[in-house]
Amino acid sequence: MSPTDNRFEPLNPEFRTVIREQFERQGLLRNFDAKLLDIEPGSVTIAAPTGPEVSQQDGFPHAGFGWSLGDSAAGFAALSLMAAGERVLTVEMKTNLLAPAVGQRVIARGRVLRFGRSLCVVQSDLFSEAPDGEKHVAVMLGTMIRS
Repeated sequence: MSPTDNRFEPLNPEFRTVIREQFERQGLLRNFDAKLLDIEPGSVTIAAPTGPEVSQQDGFPHAGFGWSLGDSAAGFAALSLMAAGERVLTVEMKTNLLAPAVGQRVIARGRVLRFGRSLCVVQSDLFSEAPDGEKHVAVMLGTMIRS
């Protein structure tokens, strides 16, 4: 199932507004200069520039930087389907790093795989963006809880 498949119906018709407001309240994403690129029911894309301020000792973007972007994209994807007033929290998130994120920015594409009464199974795919195109650098699979 691709992130563009529209098999979910949001419980809150104002989900885009809610996500934009919640996104603006995240200090970590603000420090990363992250931007919301796309919001659809069950799918959210976030991107942030790479640079020395988010690097590890070898100059690559730190895995924690990518994890934060992927976790946020997946969490917002889950939130996009929730009822007004509900919150989302990460229960667990497994990450497979595929390659260093060499490029100008990291793009996190989060999507909902299963939307349940209490738990949501989510996935994020992270890509590094460079002039020669995108490279898949990480896959994340996790569980979010509705509260």
